[in-house]
Amino acid sequence: MSLKTRYSAYHFECGTDEAGRGCLAGPVTAAAIILPTSFKHNLLNDSKQLSESKRQLLKPIVETQSVSFAVAHIFEEEIDTINILNASIKAMHGAIAQLEPIPEFIIVDGNRFKPFNSIPFDTIVKGDSKYLSIAAASVLAKTYRDDYMEQIHEEFPMYNWKQNKGYPTKEHRAAIKKYGITKYHRKSFRLLPEQYKLDI
Repeated sequence: MSLKTRYSAYHFECGTDEAGRGCLAGPVTAAAIILPTSFKHNLLNDSKQLSESKRQLLKPIVETQSVSFAVAHIFEEEIDTINILNASIKAMHGAIAQLEPIPEFIIVDGNRFKPFNSIPFDTIVKGDSKYLSIAAASVLAKTYRDDYMEQIHEEFPMYNWKQNKGYPTKEHRAAIKKYGITKYHRKSFRLLPEQYKLDI
C-alpha cells in the first residue's frame, strides 16, 4: 500500500512524529516536516519498518526535498518532571515551531496531542504507515535520536547505547544492575523490572 501525500486540503500540511518514548535513557526526539505535494519515494515507510541503513539513506533525501523540516529533543530531566507523554508533545511542538512557512495544518502520529498556536490538527493512529509526511518525520526523529545516543555511548560505553539506543534490552538492564544509573537515565522510569525504587 502506498502512502498518501495529503490528509487535508491545506497546501502547507506538516507531519510530526517522535522517537524514544519507551527508552530508559536519553531524550525523546520529535521531527516535523512539510513535504511538497509532488514528493514520492518508494523506500519511505514508517521508520520502525526500515533498517538503520535505509533510514540513513532516506534522511538526506527527505531533508533536501522538503519544504521545511525541524527536529527537537526533550531531555531526561524534563521528561522526569513533566512525564513522557507531555515531553513527547512538547518535543513535537518544539519541532513545529521551527518550521518556515508556518504550517496550515498538522497531522500527528498516534492519538494524543495538544493544540499548537491555533493551527488545526488531527491525530492519526499508525499515521507513520499511512502518510508520507509522518513517515518522513518518523525517519528524522529516529535518525537524529540514534545519532545522539551514539555520541553519549562514548561517555558510558558499558550500557551499549550505540546498539540498544537506550531501549530496555536485557543487556541494558543488566548494565544498570551492575553499574547503576547515569545522568542520562530517566529516573521516573522503571529501570529494573524487579525494583520498587532506585536509590537516587
